[in-house]
This record gives sequence, structure tokens and C-alpha cells, in this order.
Amino acid sequence: MNPKENAARKALELIQSGMILGLGTGSTAERFVRALAEEVAKGLTVVGIPSSKETEELAISLGIPLSTLEEHGKVDLTVDGADEVDPSFNLIKGLGGALVREKILASVSRGMAVIVDSSKLTDRLGSRSPVPVEVIPYGVAPCRRKLEEMGASVALRLAGSAPFVTDNGNQVLDARFKQIPDPAGLESQINDIPGVVGNGLFIGMADTVIVGTEEGATVKRKGDRG
Repeated sequence: MNPKENAARKALELIQSGMILGLGTGSTAERFVRALAEEVAKGLTVVGIPSSKETEELAISLGIPLSTLEEHGKVDLTVDGADEVDPSFNLIKGLGGALVREKILASVSRGMAVIVDSSKLTDRLGSRSPVPVEVIPYGVAPCRRKLEEMGASVALRLAGSAPFVTDNGNQVLDARFKQIPDPAGLESQINDIPGVVGNGLFIGMADTVIVGTEEGATVKRKGDRG
């Protein structure tokens, strides 16, 4: 079976009836939503809070009951993918474009389970993926210059020939750093740039990482040895 599929289905073991679930965005998160819908059809009682319009539309089409953060101030568990995961469970997320909403969900969740295949594991963040930075359209040019001054190679994300637009009506700068020795410091530094709405460095938010392989999936929890 596909490693992403194995990771997504393994995450179902964390789900209990009555939970309020944050539903992530992206190809691996989509697999989880589809697997969750199968369990809902069998009688599992959960309420989902989607991190994007794409996930919302998928969940509705599959019959998963949904709600909002206005109705629920706390989320029991968010299940989402990631573009990179370091040994401390710090993440780079946002290649799917939903980074700000995903971070809001994670911030109000009692737990965050990240589902990935082994290609997303890295010794140091930034070795494979750029850091997505969501910015208001008015601030694209100055934010780009500030990120370049910080040492990043920056590209405006496109959808075809036009700028990619997030669900929040903003644009995304993909900032590739040669190295990120201090992910928490960089997250704060980027957020301090006027015009930045948020960035894809998720520091200290995940407590569980599920790594899928062709044979199955392994659950890693923060604090585990080895």
C-alpha cells in the first residue's frame, strides 16, 4: 500500500467517538479525510474543522459533519501532513497553501498528529523545502526584499501565470534558506516583517508523527527514546 495511505490509516487509531478534529490540507491529509469518512459511515461520531475550502468541500462531499472555531474554542486533535519534519518534531508546512489556517488550528488543538512518508524526515529544516510565507498583496515587494536581506532566495508562488491566492485572499512567497540553525528564531523574525500574515515554520506544535512505509506505519511520540 502507498506509504501516505498507510500513515493516514494509522492515524485513525488515534480517533475516538466524540472528538472535535482539525482536518489538514494536502495530499496526505486528503487521504486521512477519506479514510475518516469510511469510519464515519460505519458509525464513528466526530466533528471536523477544516483548514481550507478544499478540505471543507471534500469533507462535505464525504458526509463528515463539520463545524467552526467560533463554535469550538478547543480542538481535541488536528491531523495534518508536513513538508519537512525534524527530530524535534518541528515542521515546515504550507506547500499546499493553507499554512495560516493550519497553524491556527494547531494552536488551539490539544494534540497534533503529523502524517508523512519517510521522505519528509530531515535532520535540519530547510534542507529540502522552502519556507512558505503568506503576505498581503500590498506587501509582496517589501516582504520579498526583507526575506532576501535575511539570506533567502525568494520566489512568488504562481498558479499558472498568475499569483497563487490563499483562502484568505493573500499571496505566498516561498523563501529558501541555505540553512536554518534556529527555526524558532527564524519563525519570529519572519513574523515581525510588516505585511507577513504567517509562515510555514511550525515550532513545538506537533506531538505525534506517523511515518508511513510500503509495509505499514510507525507512530513516534514526542519524548520517545530512539
